[in-house]
Amino acid sequence: MSGRSRLTGKTRDETLIEMSRNSLCDEDNNGFPHDTEDYPQPDPSEVDKHQQSKDSVFFRDGKRRIDFILSYVDDRDGERKQERRKEYEANLQKAGLELETEDQSESDDGKTYYVKIHTPWDVLATYADVLKIKVPFKANDIPAHKDIPMNWLFTPFRLPNHIMNPEPDYFTSPFNKEKIDFFLIDDKETFFPPSVRNRIVYYILARCAYHKEDSDDKNKKGIKRLLNNGTYGAAFPLHDSRYWKASRDPNSESERFSLYKHWARFFSFFKEQPLNLIRKYYGEKIGIYFAWLGFYTEMLFFAAVVGLICFLYGLFTFDDNIWSKEICSEEIGGNIIMCPLCDKTCGYWKLNSTCNSSWQSHMFDNVGTVFFAIFMGIWVTLFLEFWKRRQARLEYEWDLVDFEEEQQQLQLRPEYEIKCTSRRLNPVTQEMEPYFPVKSQCARTFLSGATVIFWISLIIACIIGVIAYRLAVYAAFASIMKDSPTNNIQMVGSLITPQLATSVTASCINFVIIMILNVMYERVAIWITDMEIPKTHLEYENKLTVKMFLFQFVNYYSSCFYVAFFKGKFVGRPGDYIYMFGWSKLRNEECDPGGCLIELTTQLVIVMAGKQVWGNIQEALVPWLLNWWGSRKARSHPESLYSRWEQDHDLQNFSHLGLFYEYLEMVIQFGFITLFVASFPLAPLLALLNNIIEVRVDAWKFTTQFRRPVAAKAHSIGAWQEILNGVAVFSVVTNAFIVAFTSDMIPRLVYMYAYSPGNDLSMKGYINNSLSVFNISGFSDENRPDDGESPEWFNSSVITTCRYRDYRYPPGHEKQYTHTMQFWHILAAKLAFIIIMEHVVFMVKFFVAWMIPDVPAEVKARVKRERYLIQEYLHNYEVENLKIQLSHRNDDCSSNPVDYPDISRREVLSECL
Repeated sequence: MSGRSRLTGKTRDETLIEMSRNSLCDEDNNGFPHDTEDYPQPDPSEVDKHQQSKDSVFFRDGKRRIDFILSYVDDRDGERKQERRKEYEANLQKAGLELETEDQSESDDGKTYYVKIHTPWDVLATYADVLKIKVPFKANDIPAHKDIPMNWLFTPFRLPNHIMNPEPDYFTSPFNKEKIDFFLIDDKETFFPPSVRNRIVYYILARCAYHKEDSDDKNKKGIKRLLNNGTYGAAFPLHDSRYWKASRDPNSESERFSLYKHWARFFSFFKEQPLNLIRKYYGEKIGIYFAWLGFYTEMLFFAAVVGLICFLYGLFTFDDNIWSKEICSEEIGGNIIMCPLCDKTCGYWKLNSTCNSSWQSHMFDNVGTVFFAIFMGIWVTLFLEFWKRRQARLEYEWDLVDFEEEQQQLQLRPEYEIKCTSRRLNPVTQEMEPYFPVKSQCARTFLSGATVIFWISLIIACIIGVIAYRLAVYAAFASIMKDSPTNNIQMVGSLITPQLATSVTASCINFVIIMILNVMYERVAIWITDMEIPKTHLEYENKLTVKMFLFQFVNYYSSCFYVAFFKGKFVGRPGDYIYMFGWSKLRNEECDPGGCLIELTTQLVIVMAGKQVWGNIQEALVPWLLNWWGSRKARSHPESLYSRWEQDHDLQNFSHLGLFYEYLEMVIQFGFITLFVASFPLAPLLALLNNIIEVRVDAWKFTTQFRRPVAAKAHSIGAWQEILNGVAVFSVVTNAFIVAFTSDMIPRLVYMYAYSPGNDLSMKGYINNSLSVFNISGFSDENRPDDGESPEWFNSSVITTCRYRDYRYPPGHEKQYTHTMQFWHILAAKLAFIIIMEHVVFMVKFFVAWMIPDVPAEVKARVKRERYLIQEYLHNYEVENLKIQLSHRNDDCSSNPVDYPDISRREVLSECL
């Protein structure tokens, strides 16, 4: 045993494998142990790269699998980097990893070295024990699900069973190196799948030091720091084949090819996702993202169908829209003279000039809108509750039950371990652990909070700037369009109004500002999160998630909140207008007589659709162009010269925040379709179409454009779950306020039931009733239109009054220009509607959440059975081992009998369990 490794039990700042002197590796031997008889060392000069398959994922001996690749370029002035690499690779070998280096002369560009890493069985077993990786110990004996009625209808959407379920179903237990024969191990080389192997290797790489043993600088450790300082150029696990063709090597699984064939192609958009294969190849963290995205897309189908029905209802009830007919009528709308919408440069105008916007508004502002707002409040609850059930099922099937505690205790961030110089005793583990002083942590948190507030204030300042643009530009558009010059534009000329032109241009400018601020704040958020030095990877992601979502929430939604809840609400009245900041010459915007809802719809469509289109371009086109440019030289070489590691090296790196941005994009979209859905019932349909493309674009991107990510575990979608819950609750409030204060639904209902003439509950006369009267002579010089701004038909000697949108007493009344009783009735009705809608929706939400258990009964039963079997099998295993040991002792001591003490059953059980 002198030439073999000795396992140790150390887990803190020390290696888990201690190699004896005879087994140490040297550079002359290309990273192979001297005593490795199973793997004879070939001479590098005799290796003909032309004879090696380009898809090889093994060392030159063709037996040891490549679990990880490190690449670097040896700079002329890189003596310090060379020293770091030498120490780091030596320490990796001491930790038990086996290395093999491809010389730069063998690489495609003639400059890059590739260090191939293989993890032998002893190292895998030791770290699988440390990380408590679950492995099979018994085949699952619970009967499969019963056949679903009419299951044949879903056949076109199914994938082959070997793709959907690439592995048999087993009961699993955390790996224990001391009980190796307890588990179902057929072949040690394939027992741990590549995703688990590369996860273990990265765990070692992230904690291995690159300083000498006698060095005082103990902080020099981790592959991340070596990548940041340029010692290594890249570190990544290998794909197992080309994506468009299966590997010629029979020992390679070619799972990448299967994923591309059955998942990543767009024409498979109607097929189910092979989630088990995704999880096996990429790890649980990426698998659960695609599971959530697929489930979200499925649920969007129901919301999209109902939203489309509500939109069609508004489209087909045009003939019942009496108020729009009154606006468009020459007898009514053509004879109503409206007051100027801005000072000086805006003239008087006729109500029928807003005919088109009134018809457009009816498509979204109707009785169906109220129904859809209530429906979406219930839909979002069903979505979140059913996702919890789906997530619980995945947790069990993917061995993620009780994973959070493991994540918190075992996977400290290397940066935290490095920067925390203090140590304290953990009362749970009774071990010394890194500790960050409370005072320093509070100071960093305060600085982080101040930075977030500053950037949110910057966003609000930009939104105020856009509002000022709207106020200033509206006056210019109104002056230019007073004689309707856009009517000369074919098809759409008559649809362009000053309000529409202002809204569209402001929305586009706002979208550009949003994109610019996103790029800037992304770097700031990462910087301040790094500064806080979170303890675990989970804590790091949660803190970054909260910061980024808070910023994105304000960035994307603030303009929609302005249009929905502020525009047209604080305008004053003719003769007593309210101005921006009180002292500026910019008069607050008024809503169109058709309401502000159509403007909210315009804002929502531009920002939401623009974000989705831009996001898909960024996700798909940019990586493709970068990869195309990066591999342009390699395309001229024969296939046999372009090895597997070189192919993957030319792909884009998938950062540890890659999934973060995917989640963020979808959660922002979720906010659009829930917070403002009352203004645009087609929002879920747009989101559904986008997500059908998004699933395949993400799959194509992962499979073809990115290096294989390091596998990581995650038992849920993390902090995004709480964010979705918060958005769901907030959406009920926002939609209730939109229906009450942004749409004209409540004023119309109050008029129909309380103020309409006669007993037929008609809407006739609503427009005249909803407009108040102002005496033109009451305008001051600051408000009165300049000469020549009013249209030619306006005659000041004949027309003495104008109308405006409000409920006030007319001039000459003893309470002139004060609010009428109808105004207070409408306000009371709006508040009552908000209270009733919120209570109804929240009661239904809580009832539905109570009715649907978070964990299916079947999953609970499986978890209990698995735990029972673990205890039973471990007990039997230990008892059998004890019998064997006792029989061996009896055989050895048969000549000299020894009296053994009685061992009670309780003591045996206690020892075993």
